Parts: sequence; C-alpha cells; structure tokens
Amino acid sequence: MNGAIVCVGRLREKFYAAAAEEYLKRISRFGKMEIVELPDLPEPMNASDAERRQVMDKEGDAILSRLRSGDRVIALCVDGPQYTSEAFARRLAENGMRGDRLVFVIGGSLGLADKVIRRADEKMSLSCMTFPHQLARVLLLEQIYRGCKINAGERYHK
Repeated sequence: MNGAIVCVGRLREKFYAAAAEEYLKRISRFGKMEIVELPDLPEPMNASDAERRQVMDKEGDAILSRLRSGDRVIALCVDGPQYTSEAFARRLAENGMRGDRLVFVIGGSLGLADKVIRRADEKMSLSCMTFPHQLARVLLLEQIYRGCKINAGERYHK
C-alpha cells in the first residue's frame, strides 16, 4: 500500500511524534506511507466567520497543492462514515488493488475548506468524539497499520 497523510500542523508533543514514527516504521514493511505537514495558519483573536473561512481557504489551497491528479483522497471529517477495523482494512485493500496513491487529509483546527472536501473521493470519521489533530494522526496511523496486518493475515488485531 502506498499512500500519504496530508495534514495541517506539526506534532509538537514528543510522545505524539514518537508514536507516529513508530507506526510509520511498522507500516513501512507493507508499503510507503508519507507524512506531509503543512503550516497551521494562525486564527486571529475574535475572528469573524469570514476571517475563519479565509484561514481555511489558505490551508485548503496548501492541501490541494500537495494532491496529485490520480490520488484517491479521503478527507477526515466529523460527518463522514465510521468503519470497523475490518471494514477499514477492506477499504485499504480495495484502494491498493486500484494502484492509486491513497491520501488521507487532516485539516487544521478550523476544519477543512469546502474545496478540499469537494476534491475528496470520500469522507471518513475516526469517531463521534472530538480528538486533537495530533492524536487523530496517531489514531489514523495505528488503524492503517492494523488494516495492513489484518489484510496480511497476521496476528495483531483482536
């Protein structure tokens, strides 16, 4: 499986960065997974809706600039469908058979611009709960690793 996670913001806490690196290392035996970190633009204090949209649009432009025409894009959105680990593994396998680069997109603290969601081939939610974007990246990497292990028929998933 070859893919990428395009995300707004850096992993600031060492424990998140260490966890992400560990899962990237584990995933590497199944294929290449690239992390593309984009700057998290500052939100002005007491920002108006128009100012927030402007920040989201700029972040959206940065995200779109990192996508290729043949990419299969999955936008992480609160209103997207949720999958069991087994169903997610099947989605990974289906996309792997297509040969497309599978790209997951995690927006900034304000969410994803509409133009990014329109570019996405599908939406997905990790949970009904709200997580920090840094933790969402680690959760996604763990589920990608779990999906690879399930698809390989290896012991990990319980």
